[in-house]
Amino acid sequence: MLERILELEFANLGTFTARHDRDWGYLFLNENQPVYYDANHAHVRKPVNHPEKVVDEVSAFYQAKNIIPRFYIYNPAEQPALLRELKTRGFGYEEFATPVQLWDQKVINLERNESISIEEVTEANYQETLEIECSIKEIGGREVREKALKEEFDHPAYQHFLLRYNGVACSTACIFAHGRQARMESVATLEEYRGKGLIGYIIQHIQQEVQKQGFENLWVFPINERVEKVYNRYGFETVVTLTTGHAFLGGKSITEIQNG
Repeated sequence: MLERILELEFANLGTFTARHDRDWGYLFLNENQPVYYDANHAHVRKPVNHPEKVVDEVSAFYQAKNIIPRFYIYNPAEQPALLRELKTRGFGYEEFATPVQLWDQKVINLERNESISIEEVTEANYQETLEIECSIKEIGGREVREKALKEEFDHPAYQHFLLRYNGVACSTACIFAHGRQARMESVATLEEYRGKGLIGYIIQHIQQEVQKQGFENLWVFPINERVEKVYNRYGFETVVTLTTGHAFLGGKSITEIQNG
C-alpha cells in the first residue's frame, strides 16, 4: 500500500515539477515557482549511506538556483545519521503525521439543497475559482495558487469543480487522476461560508464523478487530525498514517505555513 500511496504522490508532484532521480530518492524542481515548497524539495525514500554527500548535493542543487534547500524524509526514524548531519549543518527540523484516507465506495446521501449548484471549472468561471483558492492559507495563498492553479487547469490529470451557494462561488475541489487511482485535492471554502455543510456537497459530487468515470480508488491526504475527522464523516477511512521528517535551511516550516 505504501508504494501505491507514494507512486500517487510522486505522480502528482510530476505534473508541476521536473523530477531528478537519485539512488536515495528524488529532487523536485520548479524554477518558475521558487517559493512553492512542495515543488522544490528533495524526497528521501531510501536509507542514506553517506549523509554528508547527500546534504552537499541537495544544498548545492537548490542554492545554485537561489532556492532554499528542503528535504522530505520518509521513515525518519530509520535515518538517524542523516538527521544528525542536517542538524549539524543548521537545518531546521520538524516531524508531522500525515493521515492517508481511502473512500469506502459509497456515495454519501445528502438532502437535495436547491441553493447549491456545482459545475466544472472552465475559462468562464476560472477567475472565481482562483479567488477562492487564493484566500486559503493552508493551500499556499495567492503567491502559490495563482501559478499552481493555472498549471493544474492546463494539465489533463486534473478536473476542478466549483460550488455555488445562492449563485455565489464559494467552494472548490478537484480530482487528480493517475491511471485508475484518483485523489481529491484543493478542497477549499471561503471563510464566511464555512459551517453550512457545503463541503459535504462538493465531496459528494467528487464521489459521483469518481464512480461515473470508473476509478478504482479515491484517496485523500488530510493535512491534520481536524480535517481527517471531517472526511471520516463522508466515507473516508484512515488506512495508514505516515510519519515524515521535514528539514529546511531557511524560511517557514510546514507547520507555520498551515497555521498561517
